[in-house]
Amino acid sequence: MEDHGGAMVNIIADIWGGMPRMAHSGAARAGMLSFPGTAACEWAHAAVPVNAVAPGWIVSSGFDTYTPKAQKEMHDWKKKVPLQRLDTEAEISAAIVFLFSEAASFITGSCMRIDGDMPNARHTWALIPHQRAKPFEGFPLATRPESQTVQDE
Repeated sequence: MEDHGGAMVNIIADIWGGMPRMAHSGAARAGMLSFPGTAACEWAHAAVPVNAVAPGWIVSSGFDTYTPKAQKEMHDWKKKVPLQRLDTEAEISAAIVFLFSEAASFITGSCMRIDGDMPNARHTWALIPHQRAKPFEGFPLATRPESQTVQDE
């Protein structure tokens, strides 16, 4: 990268809201949030933007491997997200592709949250239930988890 440039995109896990009983994981995640800012300064001379994406809760086929009780709990998570749904793999991938593209050449040292504004939903603010936020399904062969499809009907 020193000679030819490039770009770096780190994927970090959700760190907003704390992680009771998981302080060690929260500390590591916070380090990954800090890393792009530092690395962006260090690699700026080589025209290497360094960023991160922070996905929210993602709907994937992995949901189908959990117990029915866990599936129900995960399905209910969307009620805590202002957009009233969960992320898709395609939405995360699209953000990463954008950050690797020339269109993002002046974005560096940043973290793009892809989480439906979940960290800003507070217990003091009643979310309005809706089904207006349609997911981006950019993978033609992708399928929604059976457990989520059934519960959404």
